[in-house]
Amino acid sequence: MFWRSDGWVADGKHVYITGGSSGLGLALAKALTAQGAHVSIIARNKNKLADALADIEKLRTSPSQILQSFSHSLSTPDGSRAALHDAISTHGGLAPDAVFLCAGSSTPKFFLEYTDAELKEGMETSYWAQVWTARAVTKLMVQQSRTGKLVFISSTLGLMTLPGYGSYVPAKHALRGLADMLSVELMLYDIDVHIYFPPTMYTPGYEVENLTKPRLTLDFEADDTPLTPEEAARILLKGVKNGQFQITGNFITELFRASSRGAAPRRNWLLDALFDFIAFIAVPFWIMLVGRKVRGHRAEHLRWLRERSILEASSTIQEDSSSTS
Repeated sequence: MFWRSDGWVADGKHVYITGGSSGLGLALAKALTAQGAHVSIIARNKNKLADALADIEKLRTSPSQILQSFSHSLSTPDGSRAALHDAISTHGGLAPDAVFLCAGSSTPKFFLEYTDAELKEGMETSYWAQVWTARAVTKLMVQQSRTGKLVFISSTLGLMTLPGYGSYVPAKHALRGLADMLSVELMLYDIDVHIYFPPTMYTPGYEVENLTKPRLTLDFEADDTPLTPEEAARILLKGVKNGQFQITGNFITELFRASSRGAAPRRNWLLDALFDFIAFIAVPFWIMLVGRKVRGHRAEHLRWLRERSILEASSTIQEDSSSTS
C-alpha cells in the first residue's frame, strides 16, 4: 500500500530525547520546541546539557511549555529508568508521547585494533543505551494504556557496512532487527515504531570519530556529502509525520533500504519496486568496488599491523593479494 501521513503533531506533546545535548538529538529538541512540544533531553555531560537547554529555551512558543534536561547514563537498565522517572515527574508521571533514541557514539578502528572493553562498550553505547530506554518507556505506556511513538536511530551502516566500524555496525544492525520485531509486536498496544537510517552527519561526534578512523575508512567516505544535524532532523520528523517505519536520509541509503527490506512494510509499492530494480543492478557493482579497494589496501594494512606488533614481523601473509579472491 502507499504510505500516507498519520497526522502526527508535536504541539502540546511531551517528547523525550536521549542524547539531546548535541548533534541530531539537539537539532530535534530545537525543532520540536519550535513546534510547541514539551521537551525533555537526557545526556551525561551536565555542562553540555545546560548549554543545550539554554539554546532550546530561545525557541519556546509558550510560557507553559515544559523544557527540561537531566544528566544520566543510559547504558544500564537502572540508569534508563531513573532518567525516565525524572522526566515524567513534571508530567504527572505519565509516559512521554514520543521518544527519540539518539544516544550513541562510534569509535572507528580496525577490528584487530579494538580492546575487549572497547568492543563491549560499542554495544553498550550504540545498542543497549537505546534498548533500555525503549523497554522502560514501552512498559510505562502499556501500564498506563497510553499510545505513543518510539523512534530508534540507526545509521546507513545499519543497512550495509564499511571496514573500520567493528564496534558500531553490529549495534546498528541489531537496532534494525529489534525495530523490525517491535513494529509488529507493539501493534498489540497501538504504539508506533520508527527507525531512522541517517548518513554521515556533521556533528561533534563526527569530529571525534575522525581521530581514530582508519585511512581505508576515510578513503571510502571521501566522497560523502554529510548532512547537518538540522537537515537530518527535518528528514526524520517528516518521515515520522508521514507514518514511515523505515526512514532514510539520502538516495544511497534508500537503495540499501529497498534491497535489504526483508519483512519490513513497504512504503510505496511503485517506488520500492523501482529502488529494488536499481539496487539489483547497482549493489553488486558496489560490493565489487568495495572488495577491490579493500584488497588494494592490503599491503599498507599489513605493514601497519607489523608496526604495532599486532602481526609478527616474520609473518608469511602475502602483501600481494592478487592471488586471493
